[in-house]
Amino acid sequence: MRNNSTLPREVALREFQFPADYAQVISLWQNAGPGIHLRRSDTMEEIARKIQRDPDLFLVAEVDGRIIGTVVGGFDGRRGMVYHLAVEHTFRKNGIGAQLMQELEKRLKRKGCHRSYLLVTHDNLEAIRFYEAHGWERMEILTFGKDLG
Repeated sequence: MRNNSTLPREVALREFQFPADYAQVISLWQNAGPGIHLRRSDTMEEIARKIQRDPDLFLVAEVDGRIIGTVVGGFDGRRGMVYHLAVEHTFRKNGIGAQLMQELEKRLKRKGCHRSYLLVTHDNLEAIRFYEAHGWERMEILTFGKDLG
């Protein structure tokens, strides 16, 4: 159900601007709740490297100059990845996350991406429900990780 009392008049989607947007984006991620885990890859230096590779796949949602949502995508030439979909709590359930995902998916398709993946922790039920409602399918695979530095 939409919470129309917090629905802004105009939400603008645009590409992340570095370094101007960095502080607002990090603050949003830090306050997003249990679903986003900040890592070394989220430092200013690493984000600068990320946008050199895929500047068109790092999107923000903005209202009156304030960033209220983000999504980060990646494409390795074969598969897409989605990272850090976040919408400020007071703006959730108004379709902003869906708009961000639709725009990212459109951009991945334009790059030739046929399949994309994302990771969600088992306890992030809000995100699981969101992704399933938007056509994402749960895959029964194990994910491994290794810190390389």
